[in-house]
Amino acid sequence: MPRITTGVGSFLIVWGLIVSIVSESNSVTSYFPSFLGIPLLISGVMAQKVPEKRKLWMHIAVTFGLLSALGGTRFFMVMSNGINYASGSMLMLLVIGSVYTFLCVKSFRFARLNENSE
Repeated sequence: MPRITTGVGSFLIVWGLIVSIVSESNSVTSYFPSFLGIPLLISGVMAQKVPEKRKLWMHIAVTFGLLSALGGTRFFMVMSNGINYASGSMLMLLVIGSVYTFLCVKSFRFARLNENSE
């Protein structure tokens, strides 16, 4: 999961930067995916570098994954306007955040079951 977290964080950072540049947006909110990607990237790297604190870093990461999914729910409020850069970013946050959070929960459950069987 730390490698997936690093990948998701990197993707969100790049997505936010590219969409902001391509759309020529002057709004800080166009960088919202990047703002959520930074703590994910840091958490993924720290979980790999400091294995004894992996549980802490992965819980921090899943919090930002959930925030990504929740931030993406705004897509449902603006989807009637059609898909543009902003709504596309919201949809991407919803999908990526939801899938990432699901994978984290599955990973946490797997770890808990293996912890009890040892």
